[in-house]
Amino acid sequence: MKWKRGSTRRSTAGQAVLCCGARIGPGVPLPEPSLALHYSSRVTEIQAQMSERAVELLGLPEDRPCLLLDVGCGSGLSGDFISEEGHYWIGMDISPAMLDVAVEREVEGDLLLADVGHGIPFRPGMFDGCISISAVQWLCNADKKSHSPPKRLYQFFSTLYTALAQGSRAVLQLYPENTEQLELITTQAMRAGFTGGMVVDYPNSTKAKKFFLCLFVGASGMLPKGLGTECADGEEIQQAKFTSERTRFRNIKGKSVKKSRDWILEKKERRRRQGKEVRADTKYTGRKRRPHF
Repeated sequence: MKWKRGSTRRSTAGQAVLCCGARIGPGVPLPEPSLALHYSSRVTEIQAQMSERAVELLGLPEDRPCLLLDVGCGSGLSGDFISEEGHYWIGMDISPAMLDVAVEREVEGDLLLADVGHGIPFRPGMFDGCISISAVQWLCNADKKSHSPPKRLYQFFSTLYTALAQGSRAVLQLYPENTEQLELITTQAMRAGFTGGMVVDYPNSTKAKKFFLCLFVGASGMLPKGLGTECADGEEIQQAKFTSERTRFRNIKGKSVKKSRDWILEKKERRRRQGKEVRADTKYTGRKRRPHF
């Protein structure tokens, strides 16, 4: 198959309903690209936070870029964060509409139209890691008479295990409907050869609570701790710290703050290296416009 960055690939995969970056239940029509759902600041913020947490749980090396698989990539919001971290990615999704949005947004990853319930169609050991945001739980639904959730989950996990390099991880953020669904997912993952377990962030919060299935390929590593799980005695008090250092364009990881001038210049430079046509840098690049009254 010939790959072309930023374009939609088509496969013969079936069209079962699968999450595409947003929580869409079975029987509910997928949103049109023109809808503002994927572009609302709130959805974008939540997606970015979960993507950042998933990449953090992967434990990637800091001295080299990695190739990641994004399962249920939707319009490429998770891929944006992966690119900002200096890594490369390939996204899979079942919705042509959402992949069209990703193409219109000119995401930096490659895109594949496919049903992950049919398996991951990549060569063994190709990826250094895998993330998925709000997608895997939809494999538990039988949207056709021929669909068997346990078989589709096993097909997904077994082929994902093969496509990942030894020693790598897969971090799958999901919204299980109940404990039975959660057990079904984890059972099929372990049956496929994975080790690991569930990392739950903020377990005592109804809104902030998030489930991350952290899976290991090969040797089992130590399962990361969930956020907000420390007891009151050992809890570190978060306080504001005042400093005279100028941190306007850098965040805590040393990365450029999103939408800042440095961030824009870095993104333009990445696109130039990819051979894309980019406007020349000027003194106006990244300058904020004055509000109009």
